[in-house]
Amino acid sequence: MAQWNEDEELFALIRTELATCPVSDVMEQLGFRFPMLPPEIRPLRGDMVMVGRAMPVQDDPPVPYGSPDRFDARPFGLLFESIEALRPNEVYIASGGPIQAARLGDMLTLRARELGAAGVVIDAHVRDANAILALGIPAFAHGTYAYGLQRRHNVVDYRCSIRIGEVRIRPGDLIFGDGDGVCVIPREAEEEIVSRAIEKNRLERKVRAAIEDGQSVVDAFKKYSVM
Repeated sequence: MAQWNEDEELFALIRTELATCPVSDVMEQLGFRFPMLPPEIRPLRGDMVMVGRAMPVQDDPPVPYGSPDRFDARPFGLLFESIEALRPNEVYIASGGPIQAARLGDMLTLRARELGAAGVVIDAHVRDANAILALGIPAFAHGTYAYGLQRRHNVVDYRCSIRIGEVRIRPGDLIFGDGDGVCVIPREAEEEIVSRAIEKNRLERKVRAAIEDGQSVVDAFKKYSVM
């Protein structure tokens, strides 16, 4: 039985009880081969923690500007609309388009924060890093880079299914990020995953306490079967 009744309780429980490491371990044990986004996607600061529901965004490289077969005459496609579509406690998570360009800066991240977003995850770079850090909203990306947005990426859809690396992200999936990376937890399996991860994490605390008391890792593993 779940230890929570609504998202706010779930998010608070994750923040109190969990890190991405036990969540990733449990997901692999349950058969999810790729529980984590690629390791290149890192928090802008190591102590950032992000928990929320996925609002996926699909980018594509824009067609050459002025081409008669282009499907969107705007230089950023649906970028602004995708930001405005955010709801409280959602994570703006974007894939596609050129990784080497910055996709979000401080102004759009500010708007995401004002709309109540839980964080942003970009399979590329961000820019205006110091200003984003000052906003206090968790941001995960390949890094920071001033190389700009216009005519280098083009949002074509949002609140849709996307893929980052080997991981499929769908609207409403649970996104959990910390200093070790970002987990994507399928919504239909989140109760089992979170509950098992909490159990594992509590056992790991006992192992840590045993080691602190001088017990060998061999004996601690024999007793708790977790490490």
